[in-house]
Amino acid sequence: MTAMDEHPVDLGAFLNDIEGHLLLAATRRDGHAAAARFADSLGWPTETQRADLEARFETEYLALVRSSWQRTEARGRELRAEYEERYRVLRGRLLAVFLLGCALLTAAVSLVAAG
Repeated sequence: MTAMDEHPVDLGAFLNDIEGHLLLAATRRDGHAAAARFADSLGWPTETQRADLEARFETEYLALVRSSWQRTEARGRELRAEYEERYRVLRGRLLAVFLLGCALLTAAVSLVAAG
């Protein structure tokens, strides 16, 4: 037995973590690039002002993206709950139809056997 056998890895969670880190890194690159484009468009800031502008812009960009992700996550949870409820109702209806069919079949067999 090795140390890895004692601590099984949830591969799905591991891959989700990696995907999250890659997404965050890409978003930071995008934010930095957008900040640099914004600072370039102004033309007047000194290097110190430019660095401050870029840092503030990048921070605001990341906050907006995080907010968007949180709204998307919340909506995903809402949709999941809605679909799970619909599935539960449909499953109940299917069970009711199946039981009604069994009852009708049993009644028909009883009538044929009695007749």
